[in-house]
Amino acid sequence: MTEIRAREEFKAKEIKSYVIRGSRMTEAQQKAWQDYWPQFGLDPAAQPFDWPAIFGNANPLVLEIGFGMGGSLLQMAKAAPELNFIGVEVHRPGVGALLKLMAEDGVQNIRLFNCDANLVLADCLPDASLQRLQLYFPDPWHKKRHHKRRLVQAAFIERLRPKLRLGGLVHMATDWQHYAEQMLEVMQQAEGFENLAPDGRFCPRPEFRPETKFERRGLRLGHGVWDILFRRER
Repeated sequence: MTEIRAREEFKAKEIKSYVIRGSRMTEAQQKAWQDYWPQFGLDPAAQPFDWPAIFGNANPLVLEIGFGMGGSLLQMAKAAPELNFIGVEVHRPGVGALLKLMAEDGVQNIRLFNCDANLVLADCLPDASLQRLQLYFPDPWHKKRHHKRRLVQAAFIERLRPKLRLGGLVHMATDWQHYAEQMLEVMQQAEGFENLAPDGRFCPRPEFRPETKFERRGLRLGHGVWDILFRRER
């Protein structure tokens, strides 16, 4: 079996970690998509990807999976112009919303995919290309029978590790404690990573991750938030 055929069969069998909900876009989101997707949107089938050419510089790459409506990703990109951000989101309204924000604020250091993140990992990123992977508040799939749909599994981290530079970071956050414990266990068992938490478990929220509206609302309700930060050592 060729590598390409094996990869295609893997994609067909992959359990999805998301469900497309509410895909109808507002008029403003649709207009932003029409106006700005050709400039900032990427097709995972358009290979190979020359990231310095795409961004116009060789700045380090940060990949965020599931950026929602894009507010926190925009804030991080504005605060760190020395980094290039790649956002992946399956929900078109969120992509349209972020494109609108980018245009309003003149942000140039973000490029976007509207597809499954596994396609991006498989086809669009050279090995040792990422400075950081960001996964903030992914769907917790809280029912036990749905835990297999959670994105953070051993196989996902195994696919991710070679895409990170040595010293590159995996940063995850969730407000669902059971998922936080699973994320921690998966990362502790993964080869080649070091936990950066002072207590060997969870980290304080790093300064580069903005506090989201969703997070602030949860904290007001007494919900916990857990940040997990690991560094690739080998």
